[in-house]
Amino acid sequence: VDLPTRAITGALNFGHGVRPHQAVVDPNSGLLYVTTEIDKRIAVIDPKTRAIVGSVPTGADNSHMMVLSHDGRLGYTANVKPGSVSVLDMAGRKTLAVIPVADVVQRIAISADDRLVFTSDNTRPRLAVIDTATRSVRQWVDLPGLSYGAAATKDGRWLLIAIPSISAVGVIDLTTLKVARTIPVGDAPQEILIQPDGRVAYVSCARSGSVSAIDLATWTVVRQIPTASGADGLAWASRQSARVSGK
Repeated sequence: VDLPTRAITGALNFGHGVRPHQAVVDPNSGLLYVTTEIDKRIAVIDPKTRAIVGSVPTGADNSHMMVLSHDGRLGYTANVKPGSVSVLDMAGRKTLAVIPVADVVQRIAISADDRLVFTSDNTRPRLAVIDTATRSVRQWVDLPGLSYGAAATKDGRWLLIAIPSISAVGVIDLTTLKVARTIPVGDAPQEILIQPDGRVAYVSCARSGSVSAIDLATWTVVRQIPTASGADGLAWASRQSARVSGK
């Protein structure tokens, strides 16, 4: 999609049903990774040629969402129905481990220092904290409701997590691994995206059809951005892309 003109400029066909969900660009290699749930794999795509150049097996069904370590070496997927997290060698294109977590998981996040990975138990109000060194669940964080998408702040101090059942964002102190505060947002928050400069967090709110903007210095909602109903996934257009478009 060309952002300035909002026109579709091309498409990539997987050739069969794969149920693609999340696309993640690795700034280190320039490769694009896309989860393909039905194939139990991550598709590896060259965005310049728009060609599939390989794949990474996840070793589990329903590999739904993924995150990369900041050096791009490791990938982590949340596998919905098995309720597990896969650890992937992105360069070697192989599965390193599959970590049992809960009956159902879906979204996933990673800490700024890559030491922790987080995924919500979608059957109980708690968050799994996974130690990336031991590749095991280190502990659980009790939450005031069932949770969904999460994102860590750039300074490594906080994890923000969407809690749809109470229409709020929980703020977890990563030094104590406890909920420090909750922030009311739009109805049914889904995903959280933190601005590249670390100052603002954007929260998609499905039932209210809006995106709540949270000032991370004051922990307050400073803007409600109207969208269509069902707002969910969020992505950030890079400043480099903005310069190319002349804006």
